[in-house]
Amino acid sequence: MLYTRKGDTGTTKTFGCDQRISKSSSIAEALGSLDEINSFLGLIKVKASNIVFALPASKIMASETIDRIQQDLFIIQAELAGAKKTITQEKVKYLEEIIDGIEKTLPPIKTFFVSGGVELATLSDIARTIARRAERRVVEVIDEGKIKVGKETLAYLNRLSSVLYAFARMFNHQVSIKEEAPEYK
Repeated sequence: MLYTRKGDTGTTKTFGCDQRISKSSSIAEALGSLDEINSFLGLIKVKASNIVFALPASKIMASETIDRIQQDLFIIQAELAGAKKTITQEKVKYLEEIIDGIEKTLPPIKTFFVSGGVELATLSDIARTIARRAERRVVEVIDEGKIKVGKETLAYLNRLSSVLYAFARMFNHQVSIKEEAPEYK
Protein backbone atom coordinates (compact mmCIF):
# COMPACT_ATOMS: atom_id res chain seq x y z
CA MET A 1 0.00 0.00 0.00
CA LEU A 2 1.41 3.39 -1.00
CA TYR A 3 -0.50 5.31 1.68
CA THR A 4 -1.63 4.61 5.24
CA ARG A 5 -3.33 7.91 6.16
CA LYS A 6 -1.27 7.93 9.38
CA GLY A 7 0.73 10.95 8.21
CA ASP A 8 -2.32 13.02 7.29
CA THR A 9 -1.95 15.07 10.47
CA GLY A 10 1.65 16.08 9.71
CA THR A 11 3.39 13.39 11.73
CA THR A 12 5.56 10.39 10.94
CA LYS A 13 7.58 7.83 12.85
CA THR A 14 11.07 6.47 12.54
CA PHE A 15 12.39 2.93 12.71
CA GLY A 16 11.75 1.18 16.01
CA CYS A 17 9.90 4.15 17.48
CA ASP A 18 6.28 3.93 18.54
CA GLN A 19 6.07 7.68 19.07
CA ARG A 20 5.08 9.89 16.15
CA ILE A 21 7.13 13.00 15.37
CA SER A 22 6.37 16.14 13.40
CA LYS A 23 7.27 16.02 9.73
CA SER A 24 8.88 19.44 10.30
CA SER A 25 11.21 18.12 13.01
CA SER A 26 14.96 18.25 12.52
CA ILE A 27 15.19 14.45 12.28
CA ALA A 28 12.51 14.35 9.57
CA GLU A 29 14.34 17.17 7.76
CA ALA A 30 17.67 15.29 7.95
CA LEU A 31 16.09 12.07 6.66
CA GLY A 32 14.35 13.98 3.88
CA SER A 33 17.58 15.69 2.83
CA LEU A 34 19.35 12.32 2.63
CA ASP A 35 16.45 10.97 0.59
CA GLU A 36 16.72 13.99 -1.72
CA ILE A 37 20.44 13.50 -2.42
CA ASN A 38 19.90 9.79 -2.95
CA SER A 39 17.15 10.44 -5.50
CA PHE A 40 19.19 13.08 -7.31
CA LEU A 41 22.12 10.66 -7.51
CA GLY A 42 19.75 8.27 -9.28
CA LEU A 43 19.40 10.82 -12.08
CA ILE A 44 23.17 11.15 -12.40
CA LYS A 45 23.58 7.36 -12.32
CA VAL A 46 21.19 6.95 -15.25
CA LYS A 47 22.84 9.70 -17.28
CA ALA A 48 26.35 8.38 -16.53
CA SER A 49 25.56 4.75 -17.38
CA ASN A 50 28.38 4.42 -19.93
CA ILE A 51 30.97 6.76 -18.40
CA VAL A 52 34.30 5.27 -17.33
CA PHE A 53 36.88 7.22 -15.35
CA ALA A 54 40.42 6.10 -16.16
CA LEU A 55 42.28 6.72 -12.91
CA PRO A 56 46.00 6.14 -12.37
CA ALA A 57 45.56 2.80 -10.59
CA SER A 58 42.20 1.64 -11.95
CA LYS A 59 39.15 2.31 -14.06
CA ILE A 60 35.79 2.93 -12.45
CA MET A 61 32.30 3.05 -13.84
CA ALA A 62 30.71 6.29 -12.68
CA SER A 63 27.26 4.68 -12.42
CA GLU A 64 28.55 1.77 -10.29
CA THR A 65 30.28 4.17 -7.92
CA ILE A 66 27.10 6.22 -7.60
CA ASP A 67 25.09 3.07 -6.93
CA ARG A 68 27.44 2.15 -4.07
CA ILE A 69 27.02 5.65 -2.65
CA GLN A 70 23.23 5.34 -2.87
CA GLN A 71 23.36 2.04 -0.97
CA ASP A 72 25.52 3.68 1.70
CA LEU A 73 23.06 6.55 2.04
CA PHE A 74 20.38 4.01 2.95
CA ILE A 75 22.64 2.83 5.78
CA ILE A 76 22.98 6.41 7.02
CA GLN A 77 19.21 6.93 6.85
CA ALA A 78 18.63 3.71 8.77
CA GLU A 79 21.16 4.79 11.41
CA LEU A 80 19.46 8.18 11.81
CA ALA A 81 16.09 6.48 12.10
CA GLY A 82 17.35 4.32 14.97
CA ALA A 83 18.44 1.07 13.33
CA LYS A 84 21.63 -0.64 14.48
CA LYS A 85 23.42 0.24 11.25
CA THR A 86 26.45 2.44 10.68
CA ILE A 87 28.93 3.39 7.99
CA THR A 88 32.27 1.60 8.20
CA GLN A 89 35.75 3.04 7.84
CA GLU A 90 36.12 0.98 4.64
CA LYS A 91 33.27 2.91 3.04
CA VAL A 92 34.89 6.24 3.91
CA LYS A 93 38.21 4.93 2.56
CA TYR A 94 36.51 3.88 -0.70
CA LEU A 95 35.35 7.47 -1.29
CA GLU A 96 38.80 8.77 -0.43
CA GLU A 97 40.39 6.42 -2.97
CA ILE A 98 38.02 7.65 -5.68
CA ILE A 99 38.69 11.30 -4.80
CA ASP A 100 42.47 10.73 -4.68
CA GLY A 101 42.43 8.91 -8.01
CA ILE A 102 40.44 11.63 -9.73
CA GLU A 103 42.62 14.38 -8.23
CA LYS A 104 45.73 12.74 -9.68
CA THR A 105 44.29 13.08 -13.19
CA LEU A 106 43.20 16.72 -12.89
CA PRO A 107 45.03 20.04 -12.67
CA PRO A 108 45.40 21.27 -9.07
CA ILE A 109 42.64 23.47 -7.65
CA LYS A 110 43.70 27.12 -7.38
CA THR A 111 40.32 28.82 -7.14
CA PHE A 112 36.59 28.22 -6.94
CA PHE A 113 34.91 27.32 -10.24
CA VAL A 114 31.71 28.51 -11.82
CA SER A 115 29.37 25.56 -12.20
CA GLY A 116 28.73 24.51 -15.78
CA GLY A 117 30.27 22.63 -18.65
CA VAL A 118 28.64 19.39 -19.62
CA GLU A 119 25.31 18.36 -18.13
CA LEU A 120 26.80 15.64 -15.92
CA ALA A 121 29.29 18.09 -14.42
CA THR A 122 26.52 20.54 -13.60
CA LEU A 123 24.31 17.80 -12.15
CA SER A 124 27.21 16.59 -10.02
CA ASP A 125 27.78 20.10 -8.73
CA ILE A 126 24.09 20.43 -7.82
CA ALA A 127 24.34 17.05 -6.08
CA ARG A 128 27.36 18.36 -4.15
CA THR A 129 25.29 21.23 -2.76
CA ILE A 130 22.41 18.92 -1.85
CA ALA A 131 24.88 16.61 -0.10
CA ARG A 132 26.26 19.56 1.87
CA ARG A 133 22.73 20.49 2.97
CA ALA A 134 22.05 16.91 4.04
CA GLU A 135 25.28 16.92 6.03
CA ARG A 136 24.25 20.17 7.76
CA ARG A 137 20.85 18.70 8.64
CA VAL A 138 22.42 15.57 10.13
CA VAL A 139 24.86 17.70 12.16
CA GLU A 140 21.93 19.79 13.39
CA VAL A 141 20.14 16.70 14.74
CA ILE A 142 23.36 15.53 16.41
CA ASP A 143 23.95 18.98 17.91
CA GLU A 144 20.42 18.92 19.35
CA GLY A 145 21.33 15.67 21.12
CA LYS A 146 18.46 13.78 19.47
CA ILE A 147 20.66 11.08 17.96
CA LYS A 148 24.18 9.79 17.93
CA VAL A 149 25.91 8.43 14.87
CA GLY A 150 29.22 6.74 14.32
CA LYS A 151 32.18 9.01 13.55
CA GLU A 152 32.48 7.37 10.15
CA THR A 153 28.98 8.53 9.25
CA LEU A 154 29.93 12.19 9.54
CA ALA A 155 33.23 11.56 7.75
CA TYR A 156 31.33 9.80 4.95
CA LEU A 157 28.90 12.70 4.53
CA ASN A 158 31.83 15.11 4.41
CA ARG A 159 33.60 13.02 1.74
CA LEU A 160 30.38 12.69 -0.25
CA SER A 161 30.40 16.32 -1.29
CA SER A 162 34.10 16.02 -2.15
CA VAL A 163 33.58 13.00 -4.39
CA LEU A 164 30.72 14.78 -6.15
CA TYR A 165 32.94 17.82 -6.73
CA ALA A 166 35.61 15.50 -8.10
CA PHE A 167 32.99 13.93 -10.40
CA ALA A 168 31.92 17.37 -11.65
CA ARG A 169 35.51 18.27 -12.47
CA MET A 170 36.19 14.88 -14.07
CA PHE A 171 33.09 14.96 -16.30
CA ASN A 172 34.28 18.28 -17.74
CA HIS A 173 37.90 17.19 -17.94
CA GLN A 174 37.02 14.10 -19.98
CA VAL A 175 35.64 16.28 -22.75
CA SER A 176 38.32 18.97 -22.41
CA ILE A 177 36.06 21.67 -21.02
CA LYS A 178 38.15 24.22 -19.19
CA GLU A 179 37.08 25.20 -15.69
CA GLU A 180 35.87 28.79 -15.37
CA ALA A 181 37.06 30.78 -12.36
CA PRO A 182 34.76 33.43 -10.89
CA GLU A 183 35.65 36.99 -11.96
CA TYR A 184 34.64 38.78 -8.72
CA LYS A 185 33.96 42.01 -10.69
